[in-house]
Amino acid sequence: MALWQQKLLSSCLLILCLANLVSPHSRPYTVPSVTRLTDSFPRVPIEGSFSKAFGASNVKFLSNGSMATLALDKISGSGLVSQSRYYYGFFSAAIKLPAGLSSGVVVAFYLSNADKFPHNHDEIDIELLGHDKRNDWVIQTNMYANGSVSTGREEKFYFWFDPTQQHHYYSIIWNNYHTVFFVDNVPVREFIHSTTYPSIYPSKPMSVYATIWDGSEWATHGGKYPVNYKYAPFVVSFAEMELSGCISDPTASSSSCSKANPSGLDPVNGPEFTKLSQQQVAAMDWARRKLMFYSYCNDKQRFKVLPPECH
Repeated sequence: MALWQQKLLSSCLLILCLANLVSPHSRPYTVPSVTRLTDSFPRVPIEGSFSKAFGASNVKFLSNGSMATLALDKISGSGLVSQSRYYYGFFSAAIKLPAGLSSGVVVAFYLSNADKFPHNHDEIDIELLGHDKRNDWVIQTNMYANGSVSTGREEKFYFWFDPTQQHHYYSIIWNNYHTVFFVDNVPVREFIHSTTYPSIYPSKPMSVYATIWDGSEWATHGGKYPVNYKYAPFVVSFAEMELSGCISDPTASSSSCSKANPSGLDPVNGPEFTKLSQQQVAAMDWARRKLMFYSYCNDKQRFKVLPPECH
């Protein structure tokens, strides 16, 4: 090979390597316009609506209880759990992630009833997974129903922004029609409730959790990069919490659905929430084409037979 060809090949390889190091959120994305659902529901005080679930000494309430910081250090992670259980609704938090090297760190905003149904629990997850030196935070969405933890329904996305610079919205709609995951009001995933496969859809009241913890065994490149406590503590900030839905009362025969929402929108049975609008569908298509890099429905190495909803 001629010398100039070797130099050209080396230059091309260098450019390719540098391209792989570029942060997804540093690329010029034109984000679709969407309805700001987070402006439609009342915000609740975090301190008055949540209890400390674990790592109490690493939980700090700020701004008269409207904000909270959770920390992970060598001793413990930390977490909050809602004082009420919900049977369907709209759940949202503005989250600012820890900056710097955060491999193995997991920040989660999710619904679960594992404390009440340890053998057949339901769960709806937004998990924000830390990064190594070459990669950014990623978002993983997941769902479990009736204890089906052996069939994780994970989908993973890159961000179109830097989630460590300021607070961004992470939201979930869960009702009898579908479950939808949002990032800054852009829907990134819809899981439709099908009567054909009812057992795979969360169906029991759940609590809302906000946590940070050590996911060294799996979070970053399948556990290749564990938490480096040299950079601890890792601190995440939660604000602008929204919990609008049916509050489950174990002493009552049915759930109590609050009608106090000043906008009049009903995330449980309102017509605006039974299906996505055309604008939302277009925005979700954009997010999935541009930013999704893993879906369990495409993982034929993992599943010899794909889960039924993938067909």
